[in-house]
Formats: sequence, C-alpha cells, structure tokens
Amino acid sequence: MPPTPTRDSAPWTVAPEPYDSPAATALWRAYYTEVSDRWYLLHEGRRTDPDELEREIAAHTGAELSPPTGQLLLAHYDGTPAGTAGVRLLDASTAELTRVFLREETRGRGGAALLVAAAEDAARALGARRMVLDTRGDLVEARALYTRLGYAETEPHNDDPYAEHWFGKSLARES
Repeated sequence: MPPTPTRDSAPWTVAPEPYDSPAATALWRAYYTEVSDRWYLLHEGRRTDPDELEREIAAHTGAELSPPTGQLLLAHYDGTPAGTAGVRLLDASTAELTRVFLREETRGRGGAALLVAAAEDAARALGARRMVLDTRGDLVEARALYTRLGYAETEPHNDDPYAEHWFGKSLARES
C-alpha cells in the first residue's frame, strides 16, 4: 500500500504542520544550527557565530512551505516532535524537497524514510510529477538516504552556494 501524507507507523507519526508553529520553529532552529555548525566546523574550525545564526534563522522562515504551493510535515516519535520535511513547488510539475531533519536521538529508527515518503505524497497532492533536492558533500548521511530511497544525482537545478550535490526522482506511482 503506498504511503500517505499522514503516516502512522508506531512510534512514528507524520502529519502536515504550519511552518510557524512552535514545534516547527524549534525543529527549524535545531536543523539550521546543526547544518551550519557542521559547515563552519569543517571549513573554519568553529561553530556558527550566534548573531549570524539568528539572522539566518529569521531570514528563512519557511513560509514557502505553506499551501497551496508547499507543505511542511512534522514527525513525532512517541508523541514528541522529532523531525521535519518540506516540499515546495518550483513549477507546475516539479517540487523541491527541503528541511529533511531528525533530532539526533531519533535517528536510525526509520523516521527519515517515513518523512521523505510523506513529502513525496504531499508533492504529488500539489501536482508534482518529479521531486528534486540539493545537499552538501559533508552531509553524507543525507546523500546515502536519498540514494537508498531512489533519488539519483542530477545536474544542478539551482545556484545555491552551499549545494554540492543535486538529486531527482520521478514521483510516478509504480503499478
């Protein structure tokens, strides 16, 4: 049976969430802090400057992850907010997968695959026939996840200065 945008695979649940809810906001902060700190530690041997972190978190609210052209999904693990995935339409047939994140203590328990499957269903519901995404070279766990879930590396679809790998996947249902 194909996955649906509202998922229930105890102890996981995945459902749509407003991008500006307290839980979504807290997870966005955790996600951005982790990926920013990883980049700065790798390239400059330090964590993100706190002022820069606050500016960037405030500048990227996630409003584009709202209907009618986007959707943010929130995963709960045993009832506790644990992760997110977002989709937004780039055009009438292409959606972008973004903000895929799980709190460290919930990783390795199947939540990432559930989030991505729910995001794919949300993209289909928005009319997308293809999903694209970008990621960095140091985010090896993300690249492994996307490959395992059927995403293939593609040519760049954007000019994000931090993107180093681009992936795509057809959202056509297999019969």
